[in-house]
Amino acid sequence: MKPHDHSTDKSDLTGRTADMNTIQPESQPPSGGHGKKTTIERKLKMLAGTVVTVLVIGFFVVHFIKSADQRNLANATLKEASAPPLVEAVTVHNAPSSLALTLPGETAAWYQSTIYARVDGYVAQWSSDIGDHVRKGQILATIETPDLDAQLAAAQAKVKASQASVAAWQADAVFARTTYDRWKNSPKGVVSEQERDAKKAGYESSIAKLTEAQAQVGLDQANVDRYTILAQFKQVTAPYDGIITERRIDIGNLVTAGSTSNTTPLYQISQDNPLRIFIDVPQGVAGDIKVGSPAQIKGPQDQIFNGQVTRTANSINPQTRTLRVEVDIPNADHTLVPGMYVNVDFQISTNGLMQVPAAALIFRLSGPQVALIDKNNRIAFRKVMIVRDNGNTLEIGSGVSAGDRVALNISNQIVEGEVVEAHEFKDGGAIAKTPKQ
Repeated sequence: MKPHDHSTDKSDLTGRTADMNTIQPESQPPSGGHGKKTTIERKLKMLAGTVVTVLVIGFFVVHFIKSADQRNLANATLKEASAPPLVEAVTVHNAPSSLALTLPGETAAWYQSTIYARVDGYVAQWSSDIGDHVRKGQILATIETPDLDAQLAAAQAKVKASQASVAAWQADAVFARTTYDRWKNSPKGVVSEQERDAKKAGYESSIAKLTEAQAQVGLDQANVDRYTILAQFKQVTAPYDGIITERRIDIGNLVTAGSTSNTTPLYQISQDNPLRIFIDVPQGVAGDIKVGSPAQIKGPQDQIFNGQVTRTANSINPQTRTLRVEVDIPNADHTLVPGMYVNVDFQISTNGLMQVPAAALIFRLSGPQVALIDKNNRIAFRKVMIVRDNGNTLEIGSGVSAGDRVALNISNQIVEGEVVEAHEFKDGGAIAKTPKQ
């Protein structure tokens, strides 16, 4: 047995130790923070790749859809451009024997008055207010008139003074008459002619002064009568049965007589039974509305009132080209009040003419026309003569016949002889005219 070499063992141990020290860093696991960071970066890269992939796929899908839509739109546009224009059409027929014409109307009071003061003074009291029903002669207010009262007293005193003057001149006239009679009957030679003429002149002068005094009494009495009549207007009374629609006074207000722009009215009163209704009738149908023509009035709550035309202006307003017509109706229950708008229905004769909607009419330089649609759906423009314009419908005297089809609101791009696709519109008479571009 050989002795153990400790030096060799030490060298081997030293080498193994060095080798272990060299390999140890590779075999050690990474620190905790560095590993987590590497994992997050890997996930972010995967997520970014996924997003890019989705975006690329979405781009191609959207591009494909847009391309398909553009192809469909181009095909539809080509198909529509090649198709005949679409128009709405109605069949021409005879107008009914009578036509209901509805026009707006305005109610007005039978009487309407503004009450002003007839005397100067101040309001002592008032007894009627807005909305009150009053009777003719009923006292509405009382006005105190101190100035008028003083003027009346002065006039009465002047009358008394004038009457006293008459009495004095009457006595003087009696004395002058007696004196003149004595001198007139005296024998010639006793008194001179000059003295006799003087007595006669004195008598005639006293008679003239008496007459003047009597005239002054009459003049002074006239002033008394005038002030007395004015004093009666201290009490403001209703001129007729009616309703107070406005009150503009209060106790203590100073009032001035008269109805000028500088004076304030006291009351406004109206009588609404019966009631007037004014309608402006277009000149196209003015000849069909005559005195005695029946009319039906529709109130705001769909109430129906029957009346008739009582008078017309017999003249066309040159500004509005309308005829003013008045219809009177009873209004005992005061359902309608002045100033309301109502609808008034008239029945007018149509004379059996052709009727077309207003939407079928075309205005050109050569005059009004309509677009006829023949059996082959071709357009033919025809001149027409309008006899009456009823608003949404027209009565035609020539140019169309019963059974013809006419286009509604036809485009100005459609020309003579062009083929169209016509769709029948059943209620053509209710179509309003709306021009196309």
